[in-house]
Amino acid sequence: MDRQNSCGGLIKQIHDALERNANNAMRPMGMTMAQFGVLLALHCEEDGTLSLKALEQSLRVAQSTAAGIVARLEQKKLVESFGDPEDRRVKLVRITVAGEMCCRQAEKNMAQTERELLSGLTEAERDILLVLLRKMRDTLQ
Repeated sequence: MDRQNSCGGLIKQIHDALERNANNAMRPMGMTMAQFGVLLALHCEEDGTLSLKALEQSLRVAQSTAAGIVARLEQKKLVESFGDPEDRRVKLVRITVAGEMCCRQAEKNMAQTERELLSGLTEAERDILLVLLRKMRDTLQ
């Protein structure tokens, strides 16, 4: 089987190219996709706050990885972390105003990248692609 042209191979190539382009677009902001993932997860919460445990589950990474990402975001003043007043064992992370602004800019960059990715497809083809991608994702979950 030609791995380069198999479904899995093509999806991997697309993923790698998207990640490379996104990281390049976010480099001037001093951000990575992993850091943006944390900001986006916090941004989607009503109060902008999640526990470190919830972040590691959302990102599907180890606790040490999530803690490292949060520490780098704290250095950049994009998030703040603190102990849960009701349970001191729980570490909470909250997005800051600067983090919200950074998140909005990164969302714009990602939307532009997606427009470029899909620019060779008709609207009907885009709709079909989304349906098929959701089916594939749901099959794996």
